[in-house]
Amino acid sequence: MPTLNDSTPPANSPPSQTVELSSLSVHPEQLLSDVASLPGLPGVYRYFDAQGAVLYVGKAINLKKRVSSYFQKNHGGTRIGHMVSKIARLETTVVRSEAEALLLENNLIKALNPKYNILFRDDKSYPYLKITGVSASSSASSSFARVSYYRGAVEKKHHYFGPYPSAWAVKEAILLMQKVFRLRTCEDPVFNNRTRPCLLYQIKRCSAPCVGHISETEYAHDVANAERFLLGDAGQVMQALEARMMAHADRLEFEQAAELRNQVAALSNVLHQQSVDNVSDRDVDILAVKVQGGRACVNLAMVRGGRHLGDRPYFPTHVEDATGVFSEDDDGADAAPSVEAQVLQAFVAQHYLHVPVPPSLVVSEPVNKSLLKVLSTQSGVKVTAVHQPREQRRVWLEMAQTNAGLQLARLLAEEGSQQARTRALADALDLAPDDLDELRIECFDISHTAGEATQASCVVFHHHKMQNAEYRRYGIDGITPGDDYAAMRQVLLRRYGKLAETLRQAKQSGQIPPGTGRLPDLVLVDGGKGQVSMAREVFEQLGLDLSLIVGVEKGEGRKVGLEELVFADGRDKVYLGKDSAALMLVAQIRDEAHRFAITGMRAQRARVRVDGGKLEEIPGIGPKRRAKLLQRFGGVRGVAQASAQDIATVEGISRELAEEIYRALR
Repeated sequence: MPTLNDSTPPANSPPSQTVELSSLSVHPEQLLSDVASLPGLPGVYRYFDAQGAVLYVGKAINLKKRVSSYFQKNHGGTRIGHMVSKIARLETTVVRSEAEALLLENNLIKALNPKYNILFRDDKSYPYLKITGVSASSSASSSFARVSYYRGAVEKKHHYFGPYPSAWAVKEAILLMQKVFRLRTCEDPVFNNRTRPCLLYQIKRCSAPCVGHISETEYAHDVANAERFLLGDAGQVMQALEARMMAHADRLEFEQAAELRNQVAALSNVLHQQSVDNVSDRDVDILAVKVQGGRACVNLAMVRGGRHLGDRPYFPTHVEDATGVFSEDDDGADAAPSVEAQVLQAFVAQHYLHVPVPPSLVVSEPVNKSLLKVLSTQSGVKVTAVHQPREQRRVWLEMAQTNAGLQLARLLAEEGSQQARTRALADALDLAPDDLDELRIECFDISHTAGEATQASCVVFHHHKMQNAEYRRYGIDGITPGDDYAAMRQVLLRRYGKLAETLRQAKQSGQIPPGTGRLPDLVLVDGGKGQVSMAREVFEQLGLDLSLIVGVEKGEGRKVGLEELVFADGRDKVYLGKDSAALMLVAQIRDEAHRFAITGMRAQRARVRVDGGKLEEIPGIGPKRRAKLLQRFGGVRGVAQASAQDIATVEGISRELAEEIYRALR
């Protein structure tokens, strides 16, 4: 796809259209010139502010007509007017069709995170129910297919059913496969080494193919019926089971007939419980939108194989900023879609780019026909959307709308509670941020086991919530093992050393370089006077404000709720109170730093203990000798502290090799 250099139209562009841009515009002349020279071709446009931040990403069937419409009108004090007033530069990319424009637009929205686009964050991949070993194979385990939970890329050699909205839904389906069709769930190594049936056979959840209690042919019938059931052919499965049962009875094979009778009864019970789902729709997604208090929720409910599998809520960002920016369509006419319609349109466009789309969508708001056409082209299946459904579809949509309202109410309650905690902490510590939403807190903790695998953690609280993507771990070395003060000194210097130097130079020059980070409004240290004193020394060395440092000192008996706050700038200790909202927030951040440090330390310790650290890099040290060394000295740290004479006492370690180990670890 060719990229325009903003002002140069492609050679094959149609003749320029005369576009009158507002003479009252405060935009740079170069920007207005670029807008006037745009071609009348499909493409994607991006607006930037004076600092280079992306404001908005949009698509157009006619770039010239669409982009010019932003600058031809006086949008007043609307959100679109606010955005247009910030535009300092634009970039455009010409594509061949509206479908390409839509795909590129939503990929750029996810990559650039523009402020005036409704953005749905990438969620974890959806889970599937996986049936392995369905195809014929020489191995015994592959002759008897296994049903399992799966999340990841699909492979052609296995059969996958889903996606499911949650892991719970998959596990419920697996339990159903066990109850009705008695399919195995054990791993192949366990299956291949069984000598007697397991507990699942005893409780009638498995037919014990591992020990030959069922033939390959009969088991293959069960697998085929399970797959047909998952695809929505429950009635045909029932008829097939009943026919096989009667055939066994006619041949006086009553034991086999009884087994099939039990299967029929179990399946009948399942169908009775899920009778509401016995409709003509096989695969449907139900999408309901709820907007309130500047936030939005899209509730996605899934129907697969005619069965309602559950739902999942999605909460987009930038809803308030983006509202109103979409007030014009590509023809320049005022379309004025509702906020709910804008949110739903953004969800459908972004969500189904990389997720399989079912042939039917039941939606609470109308969906653009061109978008459905693009989804159909991309998936190879005609996708339809029903806005005002009837009968069972209406029931599904009402359920989804109810759940969307409940999930949004829960989110608003949680955010209100978290904002109240942030406000309480700011008041308690006399913090005065210009915007409470921008209050940033960083918390540090040190973790190790008797000095081994020391790790420091830094967690970040911003926008009233923990920012997992900004967490950092620091491996601590070059200190006396177990010296927490030295570890704290090292991590603070590494965290703020370069930033402090950059800010010092910026203060002298009077200009802050683009991309420079910012100091937090509060630095929490998990510890009392000792750790706070060390943090004070570091901040004095770096020339940073001491009032930022607050230590969280454990109270009497180390009981939760009795913590006191210790200040580096000489203020007296503060006890916020056991039921204080401010203390709850401090404890939440402190506990998260502790959790993050411990998990990092344990992972590092496991790597050292299992892999042997540098031992495996020493010539002559194989798995057996490494294991003997670690067993004798209790770990790599113990080996490193041992003398060459002590190392030589280990069986299989010569004097020369012992000296080589001693030198390598020191």
